[in-house]
Amino acid sequence: MNSSVQGHVGSGTLGFIDNRFETMISGDTRQQLRAKRRALTPEQQRFSGDQLGSILCNEGFFLRAKRIGIYLANDGEIDPGVVLATALKAGKSCFLPILHPLKKNKLYFGQYDSGTKMAKNRFGIAEPVLNSTQVAPPWSLDIIFMPLVAFDRQGNRMGMGGGFYDRTLAFMADSKRVKPKLVGLAHGCQEVETLSQQSWDIPLHLIATDQEIICAKQR
Repeated sequence: MNSSVQGHVGSGTLGFIDNRFETMISGDTRQQLRAKRRALTPEQQRFSGDQLGSILCNEGFFLRAKRIGIYLANDGEIDPGVVLATALKAGKSCFLPILHPLKKNKLYFGQYDSGTKMAKNRFGIAEPVLNSTQVAPPWSLDIIFMPLVAFDRQGNRMGMGGGFYDRTLAFMADSKRVKPKLVGLAHGCQEVETLSQQSWDIPLHLIATDQEIICAKQR
């Protein structure tokens, strides 16, 4: 692991480091953490995205990857735009999630570049137009960078509540599978001490924040 991942914002630039540990037990807490990340200023968001990019883009697993699932930031999520731009410049194939039109709460992954035709989905998030992009099954990707609302150091992830990624990645329940590498992306303030795990939850391999890369303990 790149030694540069430690201590990028040790001065508390984002202002949330001292109270990042909370116990996650309800939808109320999900709303609180969503509000916390939305409260970051545009300057803080840009700084976080730049720090995330400087950490991730030097990691061996990123440099080796040829096919990457990633997302466009929304609702205060940490912005992986630097990672996406770096991947495209390096000739990597990048894929964005697309809401499945027939299967409830599941995702396609559509190939994306600067010329991809985009449209907003029912949540107002831009995604590739399904009939004008190449679709990749998730098992064919080397890495999937995933947004989240909260995470713990065991690799548990709290999403927005729709279960989109858990349903799409259900095949990863076989613990012997190592591809794709599941990497949650988050602001440091989204870390909590403990997240309860449900039988259908798919844990992360790594969590990358604007401060560090965390190897999930249960992986």
